[in-house]
Amino acid sequence: MVATVLQPMPTSIEATSDSVDAVNVLKTSKGLHDKSEFDQAKDKTTFRQFNDACDRVKNFYAQQHTLQTVAYNLKARNDFHNKSRAHMTVWEAMEKLNTFIDECDPDTQESQMTHLLQSAEAIRKEGKPRWMQLVGLIHDLGKLLFFFGAQGQWDVVGDTFPVGCAFDDRIIFGTESFKKNEDFNNPIYSTKFGIYSPGCGLDNVMLSWGHDEYLYHIVRDQSTIPDEGLAMIRYHSFYPWHREDAYHELMNEHDKKMLKAVRAFNPYDLYSKSDEVPDPEKLKPYYLELIDEYFPTKVLRW
Repeated sequence: MVATVLQPMPTSIEATSDSVDAVNVLKTSKGLHDKSEFDQAKDKTTFRQFNDACDRVKNFYAQQHTLQTVAYNLKARNDFHNKSRAHMTVWEAMEKLNTFIDECDPDTQESQMTHLLQSAEAIRKEGKPRWMQLVGLIHDLGKLLFFFGAQGQWDVVGDTFPVGCAFDDRIIFGTESFKKNEDFNNPIYSTKFGIYSPGCGLDNVMLSWGHDEYLYHIVRDQSTIPDEGLAMIRYHSFYPWHREDAYHELMNEHDKKMLKAVRAFNPYDLYSKSDEVPDPEKLKPYYLELIDEYFPTKVLRW
């Protein structure tokens, strides 16, 4: 009797396990526009309650709405293009920002490092695209402006809005808070379209200067993040637009696509704030690899 020689299976146990893991990853991965699930159990009525906000928040917006003028915004953009600031890696920028507390946020007093990691981890755990995880990690890094010659927090943080046209009632605290703004009664800037035209596109609109606009220009020129990610960075504080449907008359077809992306990102920015504090050192290796994937030059010009 000839002994039968058992041949090894063509696929090893390890390979089979890897295949199963890959399928599981595919099952849990989500597309950009798939609805977020992490926030479903949260009471969203407790977020962005500005009417009940402390005096610190109300005073912030009174100042911001007075000082964000066309003249100031032109100067801020000129300064951006003509002044040198700092050279740092993305992670170094996150560490520098860790001492900053946002005066206009009524929902948290956590450091910015904590907020960035909370946002990124919420996006990561739901299997969203890697570039979107990176956007979650960096979306508020423009607040470094506070350390680079800002005049206060009013030109760094807060909800954003167009300057050069009439202030919309749907901006936080409404148009009453703009009455001391020098543009409020300007014969051109106070009209519906002001210096713009219907359908001109938001790329041609000057939004109030702050961390969104600043970081958008930094990342657009020094990363390979796609347009949707750039829109998330530039417009994540533009609540009158992506939440209240204001200024839609200025949009073009490209903006309509970007609006969907910004709305997909918003829950991870707003509702990821919690009492659970992530460990930066534990998460650092994963995010350093992610940063390198989309930033060809490790040291950025800030």
